[in-house]
Amino acid sequence: MDIAPGDTPVDEAEAGDLRLLFLGPDPIAILLEDRVAPTVRGLLAHPARDRFVTVDMGAVPYLYNGADVMAPGIVDADPRIQPGDIVWIRDEKNRRPLAVGKALMDGATMAREERGKAADTIHHVGDALWNLGEEEA
Repeated sequence: MDIAPGDTPVDEAEAGDLRLLFLGPDPIAILLEDRVAPTVRGLLAHPARDRFVTVDMGAVPYLYNGADVMAPGIVDADPRIQPGDIVWIRDEKNRRPLAVGKALMDGATMAREERGKAADTIHHVGDALWNLGEEEA
């Protein structure tokens, strides 16, 4: 994510079981045990270029319901992705972030594989973290 330095401080807070980083009033990242993952709202405000996984439009409703990312629905992936990397999932039509996950395959394998789970979903549009931002609107 590209976050421009500015006068807005980054704060850490807890929301239920989640530890989050806020830029102003917006949760932009999730603090996991060993790494930081962007939130979908964070990706919308501060677009990323790397570690993307692009899914076909048929996969979108499943992702909205929190499904993990299955290889048959993937049409493209950053070839630099390695298993264990934090990735962001986007749809092929709008290229907008839908979810954030943890890769189970490398990017080249994701893009060509026709079977299996490619990424575990950590956060998605419509989940409690997404709705946290909605409550303020």
